Amino acid sequence: MKRARKFEATFPHWIADNLFERRMQSHLKQLALAPPPLGGVSGTREIHNDSRTYLSGPRLDSDHRLRNVADIFQCSDTARLIQNLFGADLSDTYVRLEYCLDTRGFWLKPHTDLGVKRFTMLIYLSDDPRHSDLGTDLFLDENAHAGRVPFTPNSALIFTPSKKTFHGFLPRVIDGVRRSLILNYVTTEWKASEQLAYPGHPVLASKSTRVIAFPGKRI
Repeated sequence: MKRARKFEATFPHWIADNLFERRMQSHLKQLALAPPPLGGVSGTREIHNDSRTYLSGPRLDSDHRLRNVADIFQCSDTARLIQNLFGADLSDTYVRLEYCLDTRGFWLKPHTDLGVKRFTMLIYLSDDPRHSDLGTDLFLDENAHAGRVPFTPNSALIFTPSKKTFHGFLPRVIDGVRRSLILNYVTTEWKASEQLAYPGHPVLASKSTRVIAFPGKRI
């Protein structure tokens, strides 16, 4: 992340390359998960809440490599680095990692992530050469398309949500399965604790925040 390239156009954002070491990236892109059916409906991920996949609970307990990924982002040193590099306030936030398997028919309308999400990192995983044009679309507002991030395996689009951070995914052909991992640090107002890697254990907890015992190994 220290070598992430900053771009000011559209809204402040960064591109980080070679995010995970090779074995970890290979494991992530090959997880034995089937893409959920879209049923001809898309536009937001919330439409298919019942079939979304998170790195949390039993999934972390059964896969030590996924646990390592969660631990990396739970680590206070990582959280402080993110704060320093990208200007995000991660005090009393929780790690939320969503594993996405997008197929033909998937699209996302422009949105900002502003609200309970304090930080967003969209990590591209699949290495299908047909996916090079399947990166995230950037917008000036809800209607004005401004550009597209390349879909480069093991790279990430990074930004701190604001009123200007409109992003989405314009409808286009997806061959195979577009795999990605979404990292968010979310506030204490996040209600779906089952989606969190370590519910009850915020990163960079303030003295006033009640914290339960940390269940995993820190890196």
